[in-house]
Amino acid sequence: MLRAFSADLHIHSCLSPCSCLDMSPLRIAREAARKGLDIIAVTDHNSAENSRAAIAAAANAGIAALAGIEICTAEDVHLLALFDKWEQAVAVQSVLYERLQPGVNDPDTIGMQVIADEFDEVTGMSDRLLIGSARLSVDEAVDLVHQNGGLAIACHVDREAFGIIGQLGFIPPGLALDAVELSYWAAMEAARRLGLNASMPIIRSSDAHRPEDIGRASTVFHIESPTISEIRLALRRECGRRAEPIQPIKQ
Repeated sequence: MLRAFSADLHIHSCLSPCSCLDMSPLRIAREAARKGLDIIAVTDHNSAENSRAAIAAAANAGIAALAGIEICTAEDVHLLALFDKWEQAVAVQSVLYERLQPGVNDPDTIGMQVIADEFDEVTGMSDRLLIGSARLSVDEAVDLVHQNGGLAIACHVDREAFGIIGQLGFIPPGLALDAVELSYWAAMEAARRLGLNASMPIIRSSDAHRPEDIGRASTVFHIESPTISEIRLALRRECGRRAEPIQPIKQ
C-alpha cells in the first residue's frame, strides 16, 4: 500500500566544514522527527563518514535515513548521491578520497570537520579537503553513483554557483540524472525559466547547515517504503508512485 513520506534529502552534518557544529547526527535526526519528516539523508561534502551514525540516530528517532554524499565534481558541479546502505556510499567515498585535491584542511580558515556517532559523541576529525572538488567529471560521477546502486540528483540547479546549469550553461544531453533539485527559496516556476525538460523529475530539499533549517523545503514521495528503488519509481512516476516537491516554508 502506498503512503506519503515527507523527505528532506539534502542535509549537512558537522562533518561539512561550512555547517554548524550543532549539526550532529543525533541533533539532525531529532529535529527532523520533530518537524514531521519521514525520510532524511545526511549529504556531506565528498564524504559519508557521518552517514552511518545518521542512519542509526534516525532509526532511534522513528524515521528513516538514506546514506548520502554531496559530490563536488571537477567542474564544480554539486551532485547528490543517495543510497540504501552506508557501504554503497563508502564505496563511492573511497573513489572521491583518491581524487580529492591534495592538502590538509585548516579548521581555522575553512571550518572543523567533525565525525560523530549516533549518541552525540565525537569520534574523530577529518583533515581531508572535503570542501574542494574531486578529479571526477559530472558524467563519471553519475556513472559511479549508478554503479553502486544509488540515485544521482543535480543539486540546487537554480544557483549560479555549484549548480550544473550555472557551471556548465546547460544539462549535458544524455546525462543520466535521476532528478534535479531546486533550492529551498526558489519558486517552482524557476524550472521553466531554466529551460528544464518537462519530463525531468524535480525535488526540493533544505540544504540545511543549521538545525532550524532542516525541513524548510521537502518532497513528498508516494511510495510503499523509504527505499531507493521506491523513490526511483516515484521520480519516474511508475507503478502509481509519484513525487511532489513542496513549496518552501517562508522564513
